[in-house]
Amino acid sequence: MKKLLKLIIFIGVVYLFLYINNNWLVTTDYVHESEKIPESFDGYRIAQVTDLHDATFGENQSRLVKKVRATKPDAIFITGDLVDSRRYDLENSLQAVRQLVDIADVYYVLGNHEVALNLTDEIYAALNELGVHVLPNDAVQLERNGEHIVIAGIEDPLMGKKVGQSIDEALYNMNPDAFKVLLSHRPELFETYVEKDIDLVLTGHAHGGQIRLPFIGGLFAPTQGFMPKYTAGIYEQQETEMIVNRGLGNSLFPYRIFNLPEIYVVELKRKD
Repeated sequence: MKKLLKLIIFIGVVYLFLYINNNWLVTTDYVHESEKIPESFDGYRIAQVTDLHDATFGENQSRLVKKVRATKPDAIFITGDLVDSRRYDLENSLQAVRQLVDIADVYYVLGNHEVALNLTDEIYAALNELGVHVLPNDAVQLERNGEHIVIAGIEDPLMGKKVGQSIDEALYNMNPDAFKVLLSHRPELFETYVEKDIDLVLTGHAHGGQIRLPFIGGLFAPTQGFMPKYTAGIYEQQETEMIVNRGLGNSLFPYRIFNLPEIYVVELKRKD
């Protein structure tokens, strides 16, 4: 009887541990400073959501939406894998997007899972209908008080174009001296972002390394394999900073361990 009770307690503890690790939403705040940020955009706030993978956070995604709303963003960036190719449920993810567009302007780039489904046109159409700014190798110029920054987005390389080519296409006709923010799904292409002189890149895809260990970091990431270089946090090289968001959902491996689902909040700050 005692052994059975211990087994029941053990199972309960493991269940609680896994539930918390995969459902407890956290926000990570970061201030990006640059002399290129116009004075009018000093304090501009971005909430980044990535790799939802059709996960659910509360009824009608209420917990996720509440968490994003609390960050008081000026813009919301979705950087791919909104859906999962193994359990495609676009409506589940759109429940969140419908509410996010009421909070702030939403910008979106696709990830590898959207491409794998071969349903990019359907997904683009659904997001456009909701008022999302879809950026398929495209860019927009945001204006405040006559000053500008550039928000660019590129499609996943599975669409058939090299990342450098996609960036060139996105930034065509944009002011090369403007402060440039790039939405891209994949962090392992950091060297290309640096070569293209991007100021700030927001990525996901790595799922935080799925299992994170103290002093070691993430153990595995899609495309990067075991002991990946880019899994979470800030990476800097020359004048480029890249944010790797741990993301929200799971795909092939169903559990996160020591790796809470994450929303990144980036505040732009003019550096004098």
